[in-house]
Amino acid sequence: MTDSAHPVAWLRHAGQRLGLLPSLGGSVAAWQLDRPQGPLDLWRPWDGKTEDLYQTASFAMVPWSNRISNGGFQHAGQFYAMRPNRKGEPYPIHGDGWLQPWQVSQPAADTLVMTLVSHGFDGNPYDYEAVQTFRLVDGGLDQKVQVRHLGVTPLPYGLGVHPWFPRTAQTRITAQVEGLWLCGDDPMPVAHTTDFPASWNLNEGAPANGSLIDNGYTGWGGKASIAWPELGLQVTASMPDFERDGGAAEHFCLVYRPPQGSAFCFEPITQPIDAFHLPGQPGLRVLGPGEQFSLKIQWRVGVLPTHA
Repeated sequence: MTDSAHPVAWLRHAGQRLGLLPSLGGSVAAWQLDRPQGPLDLWRPWDGKTEDLYQTASFAMVPWSNRISNGGFQHAGQFYAMRPNRKGEPYPIHGDGWLQPWQVSQPAADTLVMTLVSHGFDGNPYDYEAVQTFRLVDGGLDQKVQVRHLGVTPLPYGLGVHPWFPRTAQTRITAQVEGLWLCGDDPMPVAHTTDFPASWNLNEGAPANGSLIDNGYTGWGGKASIAWPELGLQVTASMPDFERDGGAAEHFCLVYRPPQGSAFCFEPITQPIDAFHLPGQPGLRVLGPGEQFSLKIQWRVGVLPTHA
């Protein structure tokens, strides 16, 4: 990962390696577990060449996550126009932080930080400062994405992270959820249901292989597990501020399970797809001048329990 226009900033600590790509959308190149036989990728690694953010290990979604329909959104009686920002996508997607270079710093031996100040990027209405903090700890990674509104007029914000996990034949995704949004062909949400399609129920452990899932789940309990039975390993996610941030009513996750390929996504997000046009704008936080909020995830890697 050195022969590239985008240098990788590496952090090595607690038996792990984390590589960041500040100049490529503030994305992640790799998160790896050190082993005697060589590093084990916990997120699918970047190939060291492509500039397609969808081929990185992960990236932050700020100041909103996923798609916005209808050419923009309405807030406090004013319409804010938004335009598509990725080739082949009819809607603006994943915010605009992933489309800009960030600045990297290392405040401690176990920590890397990336910072972005964005002012109306590509005609968007958002002026904000975003900070990503990555801290390698014994047994895993603490990740935080924080956004602060720099504009004068209050606006609705959302956050998310977009990690790609490698999948084996037996990989499973488990999380406590209450329902999900069914989508049309866009894919935009068209109806909410608590009746999960076959192989989609995260409560029971959904296979990471199968038919396409590109859907947001509601009522997420703030914990999840990605299990690789062949490796005897799992990565768990938990939200340390879960109750303080509103519990299951304010927590969502998204699964992207493409029918082909070697990876899939499990994405902690603060609002469902197209929340700007759903009743009550679920999960969106309206921030006034100088106000901020954050998304915190504790990723932990460990031995898979034999009963899983």
